[in-house]
Amino acid sequence: MNYSLKSMIKRYVNDSCVLIVFAILALILANSPIKEHYFAIWDSEVQLSAGGFNLFSHGGHPLTLMQVINDFLMALFFLSVGLEIKREILVGELSSRQKAMLPIIGACGGMLVPVLVFWLVCPNDAEMMRGVAIPMATDIAFSLGVLSLFGNRVPAGLKIFLAALAVADDLGGIIVIALFYSTSIDTEYLLIAAACTLMLTFGNYRRVMKKSFYLATGLVLWYAMLNSGIHATIAGVVVAFCIPASLHKGSPYYIERIRENIKTFPVTKPDGKHHTVILSNDEVHILKSIESAADKLISPLQDLEDNLHKIIGYIVIPLFAFANVGIDISAMDAACITGGVGLSVICGLLIGKFVGVFTFSWIAIRCKIVQLPQGSDWKSFAAVCMLCGIGLTVSIFIADLSYASLGNEAGNLLNEAKLGILCGSALSAIAGCVLLNKFLPKKA
Repeated sequence: MNYSLKSMIKRYVNDSCVLIVFAILALILANSPIKEHYFAIWDSEVQLSAGGFNLFSHGGHPLTLMQVINDFLMALFFLSVGLEIKREILVGELSSRQKAMLPIIGACGGMLVPVLVFWLVCPNDAEMMRGVAIPMATDIAFSLGVLSLFGNRVPAGLKIFLAALAVADDLGGIIVIALFYSTSIDTEYLLIAAACTLMLTFGNYRRVMKKSFYLATGLVLWYAMLNSGIHATIAGVVVAFCIPASLHKGSPYYIERIRENIKTFPVTKPDGKHHTVILSNDEVHILKSIESAADKLISPLQDLEDNLHKIIGYIVIPLFAFANVGIDISAMDAACITGGVGLSVICGLLIGKFVGVFTFSWIAIRCKIVQLPQGSDWKSFAAVCMLCGIGLTVSIFIADLSYASLGNEAGNLLNEAKLGILCGSALSAIAGCVLLNKFLPKKA
């Protein structure tokens, strides 16, 4: 298995554990005696001001804490996702037609069929239909986390397929958010956003390697997009795709520089008495040169992706789950998941994702366009397709985009959608585990 993919799977397994803890904590607080305080805190206004300018403002009004999490912190999440997608396209599991075809075909089915299922199940109501894209997303952290429970019983080919499909699925979700969840366009801010995008593109073309250039320009881009009508999180993806994935002078140059410096560094034998080492100025200079060359061996894309991981996995996503998963279940009844938006989301995730991913993949394999993942059979492949119905982070994000703007009168739709996401994801995880346990080899 590709080393970068192994590392990605390990990271997401850890992230899923943290995410589960904060999601459960949110549900507990939302149904506890202090639930009023839990819900009230998200409506608190946030300001980051200099003079009369407030970075966290939209249309002259300060953003609430919930909006800062969903618009600003999630832009960092999509920056991380964008970096991951770019890396996979350049050198990973989406870098060639042979590698990419099956996950992309499966992801297309996993996006189209859930939309169709939602549309068929949901009542013909314009406000309810705004959430038709909710069951499109596969949560990469949770799905890989569940798959990891079976350890080495899972063939490497199936792990690669699920991880690559989830990456392709994220790209589809980004496109949907950009195309269908924009509001009224402000031309002035749109022009500023376009200028920032051109600056980032030019920086990439001129091989500007300073991450600070891209992050500073990206911050301006985020504010412009926030006020332009295009969803602000797309700024993170734009920045990610502009950050260089290459080295300024190529890896051989820096490796040779390290080797030459090591050759010139004096070798001294310890005398067993003195542990304190005082280096000469020349020796310090050599070590600094080695350190600088080693740093430059890592591309800006990979370096930023690595630096962002802990921030995203241990701060952004847990905080997003803590703020958004909290549902006051006492204010709901069984009808929330036996009809309307709740049932539509459950069916979209549990049935639509499985049918879409498996059917599109089956057709492509039968037509000999692609092959089954190495080491798998149809039964184990179907079990992994069931895990694609685990949708949480991006599904909840799309649900918020779909219903939060409708005001208090439509607030129940958002809660129904969230409950549907939790139920549909849980059922998909349980069904996937049962099938995997039955169809995977009993021993690795």
